Amino acid sequence: MKLLIHDLDIKNFEKLFPNSFENTKIISNDGTIHHCIGCFGCWVKTPGACIIRDNYGDMGEYLSKCTELIIISKCCYGGFSPFVKNVLDRSISYVHPYFVIRNKEMHHQRRYKNRLDIKVWFYGENITEGEKQTAQRLVKANSINFDCNVSSVIFINSIWEIEGQAL
Repeated sequence: MKLLIHDLDIKNFEKLFPNSFENTKIISNDGTIHHCIGCFGCWVKTPGACIIRDNYGDMGEYLSKCTELIIISKCCYGGFSPFVKNVLDRSISYVHPYFVIRNKEMHHQRRYKNRLDIKVWFYGENITEGEKQTAQRLVKANSINFDCNVSSVIFINSIWEIEGQAL
C-alpha cells in the first residue's frame, strides 16, 4: 500500500489527480486534526495508536501497512507545512519508545517490520537554496527516525508541475 499525505486544497487535489488512487491511503486536511499533546499515550496506554481519536489517530498503523510514503507539502522555511508536520507528529506511534543506535546516533526502535520508501514533493514560489538544503536534511532525519529510505526530494514552484508526474 502507498500512503499519500498532502496539504493541497481538495479541489486542486481532485484536479491534479482526477483518477482515484488504487491501493493508496490518502491523508488530507479535513479540518479536524488535533495537535499531538506529547502525552506518549501512543507508547504507553494504547501502543501503536494515538489516544486522540480523530481521523488521524491511526497514523502508526497506516505507516505500518505501507511500502511507500508520499508527501506533498508547501515548503515552509525549509520544513513541512503546519498540517503535514502535525500529521507526522501524530505518527510517532509508528516507533517504539525504546532506543537503538543507528548511524552512531540514538533513535527509536522499529515497531513494525515493513520497509518503506519516502518521496517528498515540496512546492512554493522562490524556495531558496538554503530552504532546499534544510528541507533535504529534514527529510533525511525523518527517514532515519522512521528507519526508511529516501527515494526522492523534489522541489517545484507550483503544484501544477506535479500534474502528469508519476507519484
